[in-house]
Amino acid sequence: MNLNAVGRPMGLLLIVTGIAHFIFPKPLDSIVPHFLPGSARTWTYLSGVAELAIAVGLLVPLSMKIGGTSVRLIAAYAALFLFIAVYPANIKMAIDWRNRSLPSQLLAYGRLPLQFGLFYWAWGIIKALKR
Repeated sequence: MNLNAVGRPMGLLLIVTGIAHFIFPKPLDSIVPHFLPGSARTWTYLSGVAELAIAVGLLVPLSMKIGGTSVRLIAAYAALFLFIAVYPANIKMAIDWRNRSLPSQLLAYGRLPLQFGLFYWAWGIIKALKR
């Protein structure tokens, strides 16, 4: 396994999704859970910034460290945490879209198991970098 490439595909994905939070914030605002304080737009932008910051961390050279720990490893843990933290938004989307058209329902329900794939992917990056 080429360790230099570990985490980079996820980093590229997070750049795209992070930018989308700023270009298309309205659909993302609608899935922000109501229990969060403040405006939904603030949470949309914060999650976009988090995705971009994590992406940068996943794309830096393996030799870059903070306190002796690989920045890429820190970013992989942050990605796992972020994917877990935004899961309630996916649940809200599935609930809110339950009466929409079948394709919309499939998209909303499909995001739920997809998120578990992202958990697994981030965990795999962590395990690879810790070897």
